[in-house]
This record gives sequence, structure tokens and C-alpha cells, in this order.
Amino acid sequence: QVQLVESGGGLVQPGGSLRLSCVASGFMFSLYPMKWYRQPPGKEREFVATIGTGGGTNYAASLKGRFTISRDNAKSTVYLQMNNLKPDDTAVYYCNILYGQRGYWGQGTQVTVSS
Repeated sequence: QVQLVESGGGLVQPGGSLRLSCVASGFMFSLYPMKWYRQPPGKEREFVATIGTGGGTNYAASLKGRFTISRDNAKSTVYLQMNNLKPDDTAVYYCNILYGQRGYWGQGTQVTVSS
């Protein structure tokens, strides 16, 4: 079955960096676009970034330039490099795939940006 496992979150000071990872299993990873979403406290889940099978990327407008999505098909892993983090980036971060007309989510990883 499809499984997504995120990791790499934590507490970081404003201006710091984190790299999130999402290891996927249960499907042919290289054939599917992958996405990152986040859910800030008390708010709805929102789109962060997507990467296609050929490596093409797209970002939420407000995050472009600070966040970078990438993938390693050999490791069935999608990454999210986050730089110059701000308190507003505090959220639970999730990876996502649309597989068989159904969306799958990992358990999420908490990112807290605070001094």
C-alpha cells in the first residue's frame, strides 16, 4: 500500500534552514509528481510546492526563492529545502501524492520557527 513518511522537522531560529524528507513506498515513485503541503496552527492546509516526473517544479508564490523541492528517484524520496525561515513558516509539513484518483498523505513533520 502507499506509504509516505516525512522527517526532518524541528525547532529552528528565524533565518535558519531545514531540509525535510519524505520517503515513499507502495508505488512506482519515479512515475508520479510529488507535492508538499503545510498546515499552520489554526489554519487550513496549504500548497507549498510540487515536482514533476521530469524534475519540473512549481511553488506557492509567497515561498518561491526560499524553498526548493527536489527528488531522488533511486531513494524514492522527495525533499524540501527551506531557507531563511520565518515564524510564519511554523506548520506541520506533509508530502502528498495523487495515486489512483486518491490523495495520500504522510503523518507530517512539525516545523517550528521561533527565537
